Amino acid sequence: VQLQASGGGLVQAGGSLRLSCVASGRTFNGYAMGWFRQAPGKEREFVAAIRWSGGSTYYADSVKGRFTVSRDTDKNTLYLQMNSLKPEDTAVYYCAAVWIGNSGNWPRNYDYWGQGTQVTVSS
Repeated sequence: VQLQASGGGLVQAGGSLRLSCVASGRTFNGYAMGWFRQAPGKEREFVAAIRWSGGSTYYADSVKGRFTVSRDTDKNTLYLQMNSLKPEDTAVYYCAAVWIGNSGNWPRNYDYWGQGTQVTVSS
């Protein structure tokens, strides 16, 4: 499994960005795909996740209502639409994937990681 994230950049507070993550190496039915972020000096934190099959989603409270995770199964691409960005959203954003099969639980740990893309929100 290979994951390639892109779309980061510099944006003013209140602005928007859309991150993309192209997934390759296999079919992803039965996988959960997630977005994580890591700010300088802080631990990596969960942002959002989506089940590749069915498309159900799950968000961290800090981004709920502002960020939207989606996927295009034809393009094998994961997206993170980020609106109403705040300076505290500044971080390196990573996409990740893990096999969950038919599990009804959202995964805590992910097996495959992309390289990260920098998002900087200026005040």
